[in-house]
Amino acid sequence: MAPANADPLPSVFRHRDFRVYQLARLCAVLATQIESVAIGWQVYALTGSALALGYTGLAQFLPFLAFSLIGGQVADRVDRRLILAVCQSVMVLCSLMLLSFTLGHVQDVRFVYGVLVLFGTARAFYSPAGSALTPRLVPPEELTRAVAVNSTTWQVATIAGPAVGGILYGWAGAKGAYIASASLCALTVVWILSLKVRTGSVSREPFSLETLGAGLRFVRGQRMLLGSITLDLFAVMLGGAVALLPIYARDVLHTGPWGLGLLRSAPAAGAAVVAILLAFRPLGGRAGWKMFVAVAIFGAATLVFGVSHSLWVSVVALAIGGAADMVSVVVRSTLEMVVTPDDMRGRVGAVNMMCVGASNEFGEFRAGWLASQVGAVPAVVSGALGTLVVVGLWAWAFPELRRVDRLEKAAREAAAQAAANQDVAPAAS
Repeated sequence: MAPANADPLPSVFRHRDFRVYQLARLCAVLATQIESVAIGWQVYALTGSALALGYTGLAQFLPFLAFSLIGGQVADRVDRRLILAVCQSVMVLCSLMLLSFTLGHVQDVRFVYGVLVLFGTARAFYSPAGSALTPRLVPPEELTRAVAVNSTTWQVATIAGPAVGGILYGWAGAKGAYIASASLCALTVVWILSLKVRTGSVSREPFSLETLGAGLRFVRGQRMLLGSITLDLFAVMLGGAVALLPIYARDVLHTGPWGLGLLRSAPAAGAAVVAILLAFRPLGGRAGWKMFVAVAIFGAATLVFGVSHSLWVSVVALAIGGAADMVSVVVRSTLEMVVTPDDMRGRVGAVNMMCVGASNEFGEFRAGWLASQVGAVPAVVSGALGTLVVVGLWAWAFPELRRVDRLEKAAREAAAQAAANQDVAPAAS
């Protein structure tokens, strides 16, 4: 057999279930992006209200926040493959309900909000199960590459999905987009059910309020994990500028909708490039320091974007910010997988997803509210400076995270520790 480092990408894809799971992820994210474009266009066409568009995000975020911890606990007790299949089936139902809304010429957008609440609830169970499943598909020493490939799949679908959704909407209207979304979700169910891995119940603890908060307690007790998750939480919450891109496109950069689309796709494009590079060539040594440097670059790139009056400088700055953020995502995701026992992965993944959701959604609210008070440019610039301050504070407060060296080594050590614990457990009993 060839050495693991001789041909990195095939070494990950030689695992049949991992390949199938990537196809399922690609279909699932494409479906979500296509549906998101259709909902945005349709709701705005019916209401002409920016606030109505804001409610579409809120309708998804609130149930996600409410049910994430429960979803994590379920992911540690039920076959994760089954959870993913059920959640995707619910998403098929959501797409079909939106299709009926369109075909029935319903004008009350509260129907859409109700469907999005159901969608957000399904996502609260889907996300922890999905993040907990990946370590069961590849050996521990290949987790870094697996995380990079996961991110590549997500970024490719995030870049292509809105474009496909826009083309479908222009060609066949909202009904065409919803039919495509439902079809992709159904195909995702087929791919997931074809997975041969079975997780079963990996946690024997009784379902209770005590176990519900176990993920939070575990993260609090793991300094490396706590530092990486909270660094991303506050850096993105302060430095995120997505909510203000329409203002920048029209009033600062003086471009049209095509320019806004370019700005929206730039961070995902930069992230996709880095994810592909990391899939071929892992991060290597001093991963902790590289994470801090990457988040600092993200803050600096956001600062350049904030003061730029050139469309192309702004696009490049956003792409660099997305690329730097991807380094942080790979380090954080790999640390989460290697330090978390299998019977805790669902609950810990739920905590991580809650923080990611809070950083994105609440960050958009922060940027929008501050822009309404002081203007868009000061809001972005102050947020970028805040991100740089957070990097300095976290580098001082979490020396354990600074000292993380090779992620592959951490994965091997975590696997050895897990095996040792399994050997000790029978002897102790």
